Amino acid sequence: MLNMYTSDDWLRQNGEDSASDPWRPPVVRDFGRIIHSASFRRLQGKTQVFPGHESDFFRNRLTHSLEVSQIAEGIADRLNYVYAEKLGGRRIDSRLCAAAGLVHDIGHPPFGHNGERALNTKMEMRGGFEGNAQTLRILSRLEKKAKYKAPVDGDERAGMNLCFRTLAAVLKYDNEIDKERFGSDGPQKGYYASEAKIVAEIKRRVLGGKALPAGVKFKTVECAIMDIADDIAYSVYDLEDSLKAGFLTPASILATDDDLLKRVAEKATEQLAEDCSEKITAQEVLATLVALFGDIFAVDESREQDFPFERRNKDLSSFINAMKASRAVNMDAGRRMKLSSELVHEFMNAVELEINEEFPALSRAALDKKTRIKVEILKQYTFLSTIYSNRVKLGEYRGTELVGEIFEALEKKSGHLLMPDDVRKRVQEAGGDKDLQARHICDFVAGMTDRYAVEFWARLKSDVAESMFKPI
Repeated sequence: MLNMYTSDDWLRQNGEDSASDPWRPPVVRDFGRIIHSASFRRLQGKTQVFPGHESDFFRNRLTHSLEVSQIAEGIADRLNYVYAEKLGGRRIDSRLCAAAGLVHDIGHPPFGHNGERALNTKMEMRGGFEGNAQTLRILSRLEKKAKYKAPVDGDERAGMNLCFRTLAAVLKYDNEIDKERFGSDGPQKGYYASEAKIVAEIKRRVLGGKALPAGVKFKTVECAIMDIADDIAYSVYDLEDSLKAGFLTPASILATDDDLLKRVAEKATEQLAEDCSEKITAQEVLATLVALFGDIFAVDESREQDFPFERRNKDLSSFINAMKASRAVNMDAGRRMKLSSELVHEFMNAVELEINEEFPALSRAALDKKTRIKVEILKQYTFLSTIYSNRVKLGEYRGTELVGEIFEALEKKSGHLLMPDDVRKRVQEAGGDKDLQARHICDFVAGMTDRYAVEFWARLKSDVAESMFKPI
């Protein structure tokens, strides 16, 4: 029986000795490095669904990541308990799953997926831009924690210098992004060519030097658990925020028009293509929503005789009570939290584990089919009904234009002079390599919070900019 982990998993990029206090395992050190990193702190200034300046209540990328981390750790704990006999002594490291949850969104640029698309457009002939690829680049290159003794691909930076198994836990897509994708319809999932050697070393260490069978993609069990936790948090908590904001109500959800139901069904089918060959229908989407909110509108017919008005005006009374019940979900934090808690518990209990005896690190964790469909329907419904709403889109459009204009200004002949000293130095050292210059500029823009991006743009474009005495 092969072990779930080997000593190679806990080696670090630059060869730093992982040994420290006997009570502090390598993954615990990694967890600490993540918590104390600048990139992790910046997540508090990046939008999840609703911009942070709208309310302190709504989730941002930081609070979302904390929730994903907790759910991932809980899934691992449950799998270790439920599959204890099959696992034997090969327990899944739940703290490693939690660490993956903390950093899964660390590569997101300002203004979420719209900022991602804006940067990808600017980089589409220079290796592209994509949030997951940027996450690996931040962890393995950009964070200013450690350096290599000898440069790797001309770059001495080793980022947070995490263990190989921790880095493996964020490799969601085993695919090197194409250098040139002119006219692409969006970011390509994967990792950048600049981190290809690092990825190769991650695989070598985690797989013990063995090659993967043809057609098998590299994705560790911890990464799969983190991915499930992200889907759960997205499907439940973005819906909760939308209810709190009043963008959705139980009544409006159950009264969804056929066109939106069809679009949700089509998008869910597209996303589930690898896991489910069946086509999701609009009727199935509506049935999922009715099962979720239908009980709110249940009528207590046993008490009708006590209320003459309700007995004489049954239809009107039912309508009034239904609207009151719907509004109560929007206004009552306790009811919303209870709904979210029940859904998260249901989804976590639906995770199944398939142990890979040849490559234990690649054991498969997945939601059962029925629950996977339900989670995807909730994800796509919230996305299409809220995130695609005109009120949210107005803000996103502004963010997309803003990110693009900042990049364009910095890319001009003397644009590097507008950046902080350390970034300016890297752009200058890139010499005539325009692609490398663009990558350094992209790294700088991608690391901005929403507020900082707005402020930086104002300093470039507005006559009400910050004082010149405020540092960049």
